[in-house]
Amino acid sequence: MAEHIENKEIKALPVLQYADLRAKLKSGDILFTSGDYLISKAIQKMTGSPWSHVGIVFRLDSIDRMLLLESVEDMGVRFAPLSKYLNDYEDGKPYKGRAVLARCADVTLETVVGLSTFGIDELTQPYDKDEIAKIMARITLGIGKKERDREYICSELVYECFARAGKEFAFNPKGFISPEDVWVDTKLSLVGRVL
Repeated sequence: MAEHIENKEIKALPVLQYADLRAKLKSGDILFTSGDYLISKAIQKMTGSPWSHVGIVFRLDSIDRMLLLESVEDMGVRFAPLSKYLNDYEDGKPYKGRAVLARCADVTLETVVGLSTFGIDELTQPYDKDEIAKIMARITLGIGKKERDREYICSELVYECFARAGKEFAFNPKGFISPEDVWVDTKLSLVGRVL
């Protein structure tokens, strides 16, 4: 994308029918969400971005599924049906917020193999709850640096998967990677808004 986007600009994007958009999705596409939940708002405020979550889409035509590789607070690294965001995110209701899909340029079969191999190897690794506090310290106090480990916030998982597949995103100059840092990468282009 290479440009920051505001919430009002996200809201102005047309919402596409999932069935239409689903047919165009490819493995390696990236889901960005802008949630209306308390934790989402805190992430948005802390990073100065409308984005609160990011994950990687995998198309599995052999079983007619679109799966999302993500790291979430209560489970860590997991695969979930992409449609879960649309139909049953919480108590039978859709995700409360906006969801946009983007595509990274030049994603090949080799790239997808790298993304999925690393992602599958990291399944069940914990969410990095301590990293949120460390990011706050880096933002507000300018102290600390990212320590690589096998615990992930959502954007770290996306970063590591793409880096292992040879497509690294730039870290924020303050020493972390947020959904916004992935969004503004020049390798990305908009696929469409689904929520």
